[in-house]
Amino acid sequence: MWEYEHSIETSATPEAVWRLWADVAGWGTWNAEIEKIEISGPFAAGARITMTPPGDDPVLLHVAEAVENERFVDEARFGDLLLRTVHRIERAGQGRIRVVYRMEITGAGADEAGPEIGPGITADWPDTMAALVELAQR
Repeated sequence: MWEYEHSIETSATPEAVWRLWADVAGWGTWNAEIEKIEISGPFAAGARITMTPPGDDPVLLHVAEAVENERFVDEARFGDLLLRTVHRIERAGQGRIRVVYRMEITGAGADEAGPEIGPGITADWPDTMAALVELAQR
């Protein structure tokens, strides 16, 4: 298994962050790594998201879990690999929250493939999360 986690604290409310997450069509406003994005139905467990990074092929994501104002989990399969990303909101005290993204790559060959592909996938997380919380604070 390969794993990576990044977090950022903010004074934004959980509801403000959740609204931005639930507005899948608007993800490109705070995530520069999205050229095009579509969702099949409401933002809830079972939804399918087709996300196209700039100059790349579309990636199919499955929303495995969605708990309003707390967390959502998306999963992508590439052959035997499962890329699972947990997005969660934690209370940080004194009117602050911590937004956490965690990627886990599992499956046959994950120990070799994870270090090769994981850093490229997660490299933009600090910038993306900073843009997310900046928008949520408005």
